[in-house]
Amino acid sequence: MDEIEVPLHAVAHSRAGDKGNRSNLSLIPYDAALYPILAEQVTEARVLALFAHRGATRCTRYDLPLLQAFNFVVDDVLEGGVNGSLNLDGHGKTQSFRLLSLTVRVPRAFAQGHAMP
Repeated sequence: MDEIEVPLHAVAHSRAGDKGNRSNLSLIPYDAALYPILAEQVTEARVLALFAHRGATRCTRYDLPLLQAFNFVVDDVLEGGVNGSLNLDGHGKTQSFRLLSLTVRVPRAFAQGHAMP
């Protein structure tokens, strides 16, 4: 199979929410056929490592196979949350963009025009 490495935003979309110092990040592939491929590659460990610089201490992934989607809950990532952080993004809304910067390997047919250099 001819595969290519792409950022997640080439094959999926995401939304972010918050509760205190915890961020919820959805991950939904544009094509349901990518669900098992993303399940293999977008692991709790990879997502936790992606947010480690922000102090994240734990990541839990909830698989939603009937929706072909995932929900990641990342603890201690919002520097105290909206009421406790001096961060300009206390709600963590931009964290979905960080998640979508993670790279994955997918069949070339799913990544038309989104190849990494």
